[in-house]
Amino acid sequence: MVRRAVAPHLRPECREPAHGRRGTSRGRPAASVNVRQSPDSVGLMTKSARAQDTARRILKTPLPRRWAHTMQVAATARTLAPVLGRDTDLVTAAAWLHDVGYAPALACTGFHPLDGARYLRATGHDATICQLVAHHSCALIEAEERGIGAVLAREFAPAPDALTDALIYCDMTTGPDGQRLPVEQRLADIRARYGPDHVVTRSISRSAPVLTGAVARLTRRLELAQCAPTRSPERRTLVLAAAA
Repeated sequence: MVRRAVAPHLRPECREPAHGRRGTSRGRPAASVNVRQSPDSVGLMTKSARAQDTARRILKTPLPRRWAHTMQVAATARTLAPVLGRDTDLVTAAAWLHDVGYAPALACTGFHPLDGARYLRATGHDATICQLVAHHSCALIEAEERGIGAVLAREFAPAPDALTDALIYCDMTTGPDGQRLPVEQRLADIRARYGPDHVVTRSISRSAPVLTGAVARLTRRLELAQCAPTRSPERRTLVLAAAA
């Protein structure tokens, strides 16, 4: 008989300062975590397969719009194989999981990157996936605006730059309903939804150059990867490395 993991008791981690509860988690009160967990042994499941299963169970029913966004973010991640290589599965897993902290059952601080990463850490997901989720799309800047930047930085180190760029590209070219759109339109949509005085808008204004830069770098790497088959293997490696 396969033993199921018991849902972790995350309330102690919710004692961190909960500044800015009206932000991206819309100020939902903290709730007990009662999400059904994956088996302790995931066998031969890939990281992305486990992540997809986890995200579906957490997001699909309570947050269908967030689930639509998540599905397209993950689909975009899979298209990055030409530049990510063996890291494609890892980034796709992070794409599936990047917004799980929005789920009412996981809301502790009211800041979804931190709440999601804490949950994933407690349930045994890969450490780099937790880092990617915790810091996705310049989350540290928003955490600073909320007064919990030190908390996020202390608990989760940033992921490698190339992986961070990849997840930014996936998230910042996907709209809230799962539509593909340019990063500039995505940023404009976020500003319009939250209004000029909101902490999210302030954060986006600070992070916009980083976000657009990451999308531009990844776009360029994809373009070079498409041209690379016409080059020698040695030259292809040099070109892709130079674009990173």
